[in-house]
Amino acid sequence: MKDTRLPPDFLWGVATSAFQIEGANQEDGKGLSIWDVFCSTPGKIKDGSDGSVACDHYHRYREDVGIIDSLGVDAYRFSIAWSRVQPQGKGAWNEAGFAFYERLIDELEAKGKQAYVTLYHWDLPQGLQEEGGWLNRDTCYHFAAYAAEVARRFGDRVASIATHNEPWCTANLGYGNGQFAPGVRDAKAAVQVSHHLLLSHGLAMTAMRAVGKKAKLGIVLNQWTADPATDSADDRALAEWEYARSVQWFMDPIFKGRYPELALRGHGGNAPHVEPGDMAVIQQPIDFLGVNYYFRAFCSAEDPPRTPPLENGRTDMGWEIYPQGLTELLLKLKGEYELPPIYITENGMASSTPDHDEERISFIRRHFDAMASAVEQGVDVQGYFMWSLLDNFEWDSGYAKRFGIVHVDYATQKRTLKDSAHWYREFIKAQRS
Repeated sequence: MKDTRLPPDFLWGVATSAFQIEGANQEDGKGLSIWDVFCSTPGKIKDGSDGSVACDHYHRYREDVGIIDSLGVDAYRFSIAWSRVQPQGKGAWNEAGFAFYERLIDELEAKGKQAYVTLYHWDLPQGLQEEGGWLNRDTCYHFAAYAAEVARRFGDRVASIATHNEPWCTANLGYGNGQFAPGVRDAKAAVQVSHHLLLSHGLAMTAMRAVGKKAKLGIVLNQWTADPATDSADDRALAEWEYARSVQWFMDPIFKGRYPELALRGHGGNAPHVEPGDMAVIQQPIDFLGVNYYFRAFCSAEDPPRTPPLENGRTDMGWEIYPQGLTELLLKLKGEYELPPIYITENGMASSTPDHDEERISFIRRHFDAMASAVEQGVDVQGYFMWSLLDNFEWDSGYAKRFGIVHVDYATQKRTLKDSAHWYREFIKAQRS
């Protein structure tokens, strides 16, 4: 198990997000989020479920931290539900909500685990959505105020704070094709939202730095390589456009202070409105970059498009398993940008096998090898977070897709470690021996 060749101080963790596990969606003063409202709209969630109970982590967090401790990991990545600590997304703070996260951090500290906090994992307070949500520039400033308050309270107790998780999804799935909350289908709106998300990130970085706490500050982006299906000019052009509109669209503003020209041309009349000074706000130095990697983009301009070769099969989400893409992505990023330390903040697979999940173990092992290869070639990857600790509410798929290394019986809330959890524990132990 030590042949993955990762440094002895490499950080190992597990990850979750608030809406997917907490439940208690209207308890102790919590406000509604856009996902509460989205779930209540018939036909939006494939199995008709919602996140009102989820994994009941709000009440079972001590048990869950005990499981985290049993795995031997160093760190736990979780998100704060904005509407739990500020029910309307502006105005009064909810002390009962903050008290929950204080108890969670207390429990992690007692077990010697580092806390990696994400401020926004897609669950905007519904009160802000009713004022335009991320299409309203004011939301960026409310977000910065929220970020500063979290940093003020917890910034000396947590290892890191990330502003956003996967803003690509917020913009393109929330506002582009309506697959995710708030369910808007408007290409121009999606592009403008992406700009506001980046602006809110920059404003939040400045606001948190002004608080002056120890936590490292950054952002988490979902990223992939974009490979042409063939060597045709059309396929190559499509791959270049896909990479520009997805990866470079978020990386270039943060690291270069501009949007990629190819993507701007491709967006045409849908290009975002950018006010003077916005790009300087966005281009704040970050202490780390979180990279979430699940699959590559396989780009075919044919009709119907060619399907990828699937040499390693698909996950239960239907995504191609392509571990070498992680090496390729990390090396490509290293060649294009002056990067801070990188953490793989999500990587994992949905599998339909309940407990004996050899497919997941194979998936993880191959991605560890791919990550180690990038490290050997000079990429400064300092940690890895498994997605996910628990089976959970998988957004518009409801409870049908299971990413967890811990099985959750949703009827009884019983947690059972899968084979992959035992494997991960032994892998970490071997890395340290």
